[in-house]
Amino acid sequence: MPVLLLGVSLPDKKLVRIALTYFYGIGHKTAQKLCSKFSIHDTCKISDLTESQLNAISLELNNMTIESDLRRQVRNNILHHRAIGNYKGKRHAMGYPVRGQRTSTNAKTARKLNGKWLKSFTT
Repeated sequence: MPVLLLGVSLPDKKLVRIALTYFYGIGHKTAQKLCSKFSIHDTCKISDLTESQLNAISLELNNMTIESDLRRQVRNNILHHRAIGNYKGKRHAMGYPVRGQRTSTNAKTARKLNGKWLKSFTT
């Protein structure tokens, strides 16, 4: 039975350091730091955690900017660049790569992602 932690379902059989990466904004490095902070060994699974350990992890995650707060922050940063009209904002608006990648080839991901999800948030 999966454990629900801050609205994210974590599978029982996953290692804790892997399951923590299910949160948007937490990568492997941050998950490893959290495990070492709460003295959780590398082979510990979610089902092996005690209630107090789950509460401690939950409190620590509440203090971090993750999930919808982080998504909102990233979206607002992109909208800010678009509003002031700088180079990055224009590239996002046109759906081109933002960080200097080439556009004649290999820009499929940028065309797929940049600007598409912002269409409804035009200023």
